[in-house]
Amino acid sequence: MPRLVLLPGLACDQRLWQAQLSALPPGLDVRISAVHMQHERIEDMAAAMLREHDGMLVLCGASLGGMVAMEAARQAPGRMAGLALLGTNARPETPEMYRLRESAIELFERGEARDVIELNAGFAFHPDRGGDVALLQSYIDLVLDAGTQQLVRQNRAVMQRPDARTHLPSLQCPVLVMCGDEDRLTPPDCSSEIAALVPQAELVWVPQCGHMLTMEQPEFVNASLVPWLQRVLSTGG
Repeated sequence: MPRLVLLPGLACDQRLWQAQLSALPPGLDVRISAVHMQHERIEDMAAAMLREHDGMLVLCGASLGGMVAMEAARQAPGRMAGLALLGTNARPETPEMYRLRESAIELFERGEARDVIELNAGFAFHPDRGGDVALLQSYIDLVLDAGTQQLVRQNRAVMQRPDARTHLPSLQCPVLVMCGDEDRLTPPDCSSEIAALVPQAELVWVPQCGHMLTMEQPEFVNASLVPWLQRVLSTGG
């Protein structure tokens, strides 16, 4: 049976997958990667993950983690038993987003990370979640726990990410693409594009949901993700 590797998003850790880990059946070989905390480029994160985990893999990545998963599939296509790509983007950074991230990095380096994250946390969720204080605070704590150095390093990695669209059409493994229907950080057309490029893609829209779908709509995500993972892991892709 292939190993399942969960790849968290920017400045996130295992807490991002808390609801999914509790829903997975016992006996699966599941690991949570931390390569995004250890390397400065998407390409290096993917290469390190492939070194850490041998054999056939099912990769489940959210946002930045999805970018790492797509790059790993480019580097080692024969080792991919399946990819689950949640709220991610195959395109290179746009000039507008590059400038926005540069501005945020300047604030992070001036010691203003908390102000930036607290001000912008709501954009990571569906607009209706603005009053969910506990959810927003859990996200703020998660991101700030990573620290300023990680916020800077990981944003720069995203800014310099490769264009994954060039190799997606050659993928031979099953691919699940999931996205919140009102994702304001990685717009839904990014997921539509990935699904259109991949021969064996399944596209699932998560209703009433923004970017942090594993935290925001865990039951809906689990209802689609967990059976897909079980099927792919049992068949080896």
